[in-house]
Amino acid sequence: MRDYIVFYINGKRTTIADEAALVSLADLLRDRLRCVGTKVVCNEGDCGACSVLVGRPSEDGQTLIYQTIDACIAFPFQLDRTHVVTVEGLTIAGQLSPVQEAMVRCHGSQCGFCTPGFVIALHGMLEAGMEFTDSGLRYALSGNLCRCTGYVSILQAGQAIDPCKLPRLKLLYPEQVMLEEFKTLESDSVRLSTRDGLVFIPRTLEHAIELRAEHPEATVVSGATDYGVSRNHRKVLAGQTLCLSNVRGFSEVSIHDHILSIGGGATWCAIEQFVKHRVPEYHAILQRFGSPQIRNVGTLAGNLANGSPIADALPFHFVSQAVIELRSVRGTRRVSIEDFYEGYRQSVLANDELITAVETPLPRANERIKLYKISKRRDMDISSVTFGLWLKLEGDVIQEVRLALGGVGPTVQRLLEVESSLVGRNIDEESFRQAGRVARRAISPWTDVRGSAEYRSQLVENLMLKSFYDLQSPDRQ
Repeated sequence: MRDYIVFYINGKRTTIADEAALVSLADLLRDRLRCVGTKVVCNEGDCGACSVLVGRPSEDGQTLIYQTIDACIAFPFQLDRTHVVTVEGLTIAGQLSPVQEAMVRCHGSQCGFCTPGFVIALHGMLEAGMEFTDSGLRYALSGNLCRCTGYVSILQAGQAIDPCKLPRLKLLYPEQVMLEEFKTLESDSVRLSTRDGLVFIPRTLEHAIELRAEHPEATVVSGATDYGVSRNHRKVLAGQTLCLSNVRGFSEVSIHDHILSIGGGATWCAIEQFVKHRVPEYHAILQRFGSPQIRNVGTLAGNLANGSPIADALPFHFVSQAVIELRSVRGTRRVSIEDFYEGYRQSVLANDELITAVETPLPRANERIKLYKISKRRDMDISSVTFGLWLKLEGDVIQEVRLALGGVGPTVQRLLEVESSLVGRNIDEESFRQAGRVARRAISPWTDVRGSAEYRSQLVENLMLKSFYDLQSPDRQ
C-alpha cells in the first residue's frame, strides 16, 4: 500500500502525500502549481470555467483516454495514475493551438474569464471523437457558460476548427513513460494520512468493503460532484474519505437476460453511451443530466445514495422496478428501489455498506416507457418535476401501469391511484386526461424557486396527456 498518489500535469510528474490531496484540483493548480489559466467562478461545477482534461489508462492499459472534468469539484485523491492537461498545456511549441486561434479569429472571447474552459471543452471533443457540427458543439459546450459573447461567436469558432489540424494529446504528450509507471502502480491501494484527515483509495471491491466496515464514519466518494460542492461552499470537512474512483471492475455496464446492470462506479457518461440505442428514452434524459464534465465523473450509485427527490434518472428506475445491490462484510442484500428510501435524503443504506450494482429490467416488445424532465432551462438545470410512465399493453388495452414522479414530495413517488385508473382502459385521449386529473389530486407538491405547488400540479396533469400524444407518434416510441 502506497502513502502517496502519482499523477502527471501537462506531462510533468507530480506526487502528493500531504493535505494537498484534499484541496480542490483547481486550487492545487492555481495556488501551488501556478497554472492560473484554470479559472474558478461558481466553485460548484456549474460554469465550466475550470475545465481540464484528465487522461486515464484504457482497459488494456495501452493508451490514455481523455475526458473533460470540472477542476473546482475534483480532488487530487481521485487522480492517482492519471494525466491532467490544463489550458497551458495545449499550446504547441509556444504557439496558440488551432482551437485558441479560432477563438481569437472569430471573436469568441470578450472578458476572457470563461475562455480557457471553452478551449478545453473543444479539445475534449476531438479526444472523444465528436464531430464539430452545430449540434455536436452545443452538446459538448453545454457545461460551459459565458456572459459576454452570446455563444454565436463561440459556435462559429468551433465550426471554423479543422479537426485534422488539431493534434491529439498523445502527440503533444507521448504516453509510454506515463503508462509504464501507471502499470507498475496498478495493483497498489493508497492510504494518505494528512493533518486534515485520512484518505483511502482501494483497488479492489473486497478491500473497499473491508475499509467501509473498519471506517463507517468515512465519507464515500466516487465522482465527488456533491462532495465537492459541500467542501467548497459549506466547508464540510470529511475527516476520513473512502475514494472508489480506482476500484477495478466496479464500472461495468452490461445487459444479461434483459436486465440492465450498472456497476456502482459506472459514470453517467458510460451509462449514456451504453443505453443510446438500447433505451432511447433513458438516453434522452441522461443527455440533460448535468453537463459533460459532470457526467464524465458522476455515478448512478452516488445519485442514489444522495437521495434527492428530483434526481433526473430515478423515475426510470422506479417504474422499471430496479433492484439495488448492497454489499458489506456481512454479505450481500438486494433491495427494491421503492423500499430503498425512508424519507427525504434518508435510505436503508447502512454505514458499513456500499452500493455495488443497480439492476433494472428493460422494456419488452409489449411495454412502453415515457420519461420527462421539466426545468426552467433545457441544459444544466435542476428539475422542477420528473416523470416516468411504464405501460404493459395487449393490443390497445393497458394491462399494467407504473407511474413515478419526482419533485412533488420528499421522495420519488409512485401514484397507485392513477395506475389503477388506467388499468383495463384503452390508450385514448380521454383515459389519459382523466388520469391526469387523478394525478393532480393525488399529489401535494411544495413551492420553491423552481415552481409553485400549483405549477407543479398542472405540470403533472399536462405530462399525463403529453405521454399519450407521444405514445401515438412512431418516432417517440
